[in-house]
Amino acid sequence: MLNSDLIDILIRLGAALAAGGMIGLERSYHGRPAGFRTHTLVCLSSALLMLVTVYESQWFIPHGTSRVVVDPTRMAQGIMTGIGFLGAGVIMKEGLAVRGLTTAASIWVTSAIGILFGIGFWIPAMLAVAATLGTLSSFRWIESRMPTEFYAQFRVQFRRADAMPEKALRELVKQYGFSVANLNYVLTKDGERFEYRMVLRTLDQSNTPRLADHLGKEPAVVEFRIAPIGS
Repeated sequence: MLNSDLIDILIRLGAALAAGGMIGLERSYHGRPAGFRTHTLVCLSSALLMLVTVYESQWFIPHGTSRVVVDPTRMAQGIMTGIGFLGAGVIMKEGLAVRGLTTAASIWVTSAIGILFGIGFWIPAMLAVAATLGTLSSFRWIESRMPTEFYAQFRVQFRRADAMPEKALRELVKQYGFSVANLNYVLTKDGERFEYRMVLRTLDQSNTPRLADHLGKEPAVVEFRIAPIGS
């Protein structure tokens, strides 16, 4: 292998290492389990595997006069398939909430960036790094200021004899800016308690503590729970 090839390989691996590290730092800063080291290794490994195909003439010597062509896209397909398993490992479901989707997506795009650095596709790779970091940081700011619907799983329990009528409960949650979906009725404690279970929806998340404060002062309420549904 020529010295120029070694320098080229070192530059590509160094670029992949830096790109993965930058994206991983953003994830680590926000407390995600797949952070700095994970993204760095994903980007570096993707670049390494693509170098196997880019420099296949250095290690693969066909026998006889037959000519064998190695398809680099097959390696890229294999890398992305393997990354799918890693991405699935960071997605967690907690009740109705799903967490880790953004981290899984960032791992996936980091792998793609590693592939671009591995084959020496410099400009698209650097543009991809800038776009990824911009999406993870700037879009967070935009997202926090966008009017978005807030969903919460709501359970409220009464003594069976003192249960609030459904109409009155609907009017109460409407008073605090919520609309109701998927209403269910449950008897618990061997029929001693009556419970409403539903999903609440609002455009203002600050409505939640105000509703909780009201329910805490309601003498008929035995127990309640408002659990945000998010990702």
